[in-house]
Amino acid sequence: MTEVPQSVFSFSAALLDGQTISLEQFRGQVLLIVNTASRCGFTPQYAGLEALYRRYRERGLQVLAFPSNQFGGQEPGTAKEIGAFCAIHYGVTFPLFAKIDVNGPKAHPLYQFLKKEKTGALGILTRGRVTWNFTKFLIRRSGAAAGRYAPSMRPEKLAPTIERLLAEGSGPFWGGSHAGMAEG
Repeated sequence: MTEVPQSVFSFSAALLDGQTISLEQFRGQVLLIVNTASRCGFTPQYAGLEALYRRYRERGLQVLAFPSNQFGGQEPGTAKEIGAFCAIHYGVTFPLFAKIDVNGPKAHPLYQFLKKEKTGALGILTRGRVTWNFTKFLIRRSGAAAGRYAPSMRPEKLAPTIERLLAEGSGPFWGGSHAGMAEG
């Protein structure tokens, strides 16, 4: 009998350099997990993601980017090309993972979990599928999914929700209010 994952900390993933890491190392942090692409209309969101990361990393935010080539072939590059593109054009300093599938039979187990946890606005119709590049998942310090946001949601619009999630873990007890966790 296999154990059912209870949080994102149950998963491992390979970084762009091929090193596999456990997401357990991010326990206690608020995570913003995003599937990304270098040739997408939403690619400039890398700048907003980096700004959020720099603004909140000292308080416990971690941005995790998972490049995917599943939407219009908009991430055709190699790991080296993806890393260079993100560094040169957007000054990305948050972790970039190896290219993965987010949908279909080869979807990374992390994304299988996330899609079950937060099916999105059209969850029943889309069966939770990620609909495009730059779909965002916010994760509580506990590892539970707090919200799912559409690709069109600009990263800076997530700041108030990130502030609330960071505050959940700043007091003597984790938990706090679940109010205002919009899902789109």
